Amino acid sequence: MKVLKYLLWAILILVVLFVIFLIYSTIDNYNPPESEIVITNENAVVISDSVFSAVSWNIGYAGLDSTMDFFYDGGEKVRPEKEAVKRNIQGILQTVDRFRGTSFILLQEVDKNSKRSYKNDIYAMLCDQFSEYHSGFGKNYDVAFVPLPPSEPMGKVVSGLQTLSLPEPQKIERYSFPGNYSWPMSVFMLDRCFLKNTYPLANGKSLVMINTHNSAYDDGSLRQQQMDFLKGILQDEYEKGNYVIVGGDWNQCPSGFVPKFHDDIFDTDDLLYIEPGYPAADWTWAFDAEYPTNRRVMKPYKVGETPTTLIDYFLLSPNIELLDVSGFDLDFTYSDHQPVRINFRLN
Repeated sequence: MKVLKYLLWAILILVVLFVIFLIYSTIDNYNPPESEIVITNENAVVISDSVFSAVSWNIGYAGLDSTMDFFYDGGEKVRPEKEAVKRNIQGILQTVDRFRGTSFILLQEVDKNSKRSYKNDIYAMLCDQFSEYHSGFGKNYDVAFVPLPPSEPMGKVVSGLQTLSLPEPQKIERYSFPGNYSWPMSVFMLDRCFLKNTYPLANGKSLVMINTHNSAYDDGSLRQQQMDFLKGILQDEYEKGNYVIVGGDWNQCPSGFVPKFHDDIFDTDDLLYIEPGYPAADWTWAFDAEYPTNRRVMKPYKVGETPTTLIDYFLLSPNIELLDVSGFDLDFTYSDHQPVRINFRLN
């Protein structure tokens, strides 16, 4: 009887501690406003050029290299060993350096102070390496302790979107996407957002560059809410006569995409496409169908066996001409995503 009594007391204490943890996490939960100004500069240099370039890459917090599996994808791990993360960071910095001179560099899953990346401030490293660029940050993950997976908790996470640009932004704004998972899961998940940079043009209009990272691991309903919200922003900016580009990790395939991968197989599980004609029929989707941009992280990457897809790309308003688009095959060496680059002209 004493053993049973002690066991019941132990269970009760654990339950009480867990309830206290949930209460604390809920009170401490990062709850950003719908929109907030990150940077404003009314004296930004007016742009007279008309031809630009942009690249987008989800760097996977330097923890999802080709050797990794990930618990959300059916694997078991959260991060590789510390030395592997260090190698991934150096590889990411070297890879992004290949795009030096690109007008706009849009990055996702950039950690600042997270256990999963051994508290390396990757954002600061990128700022230091690209000191000639203007940098903006949109936080979309700020949790004191993520208890998942129970076998190896992710712990503290601070991460978000980073936009680097050679042109000087007049304004950088963070917009929260609507919707989230139900409580208590919402406390420990990302607060999805997009980062909107505005650049003044010589014709009196603006170039609007949006860096997005839409939801994953939902039934599609969250992503639909996000797309509906984003649509209103895009239409409003275009109706003002502005030039609008969206790039990033959409976590869904673009409308009209048909894979032409050379060696990799196409991932059809949980396949989701953006609806045709979004946000209007005359907007342009920019993607390279020959190269996958994302792999399923259920086990280490193997060419021809690991399911892959294309969920990283750009969307251009009708007053922008797409000159070319290129995907990059990095064998998913440093991240579970691969970059895509475009050249474009403002008409």
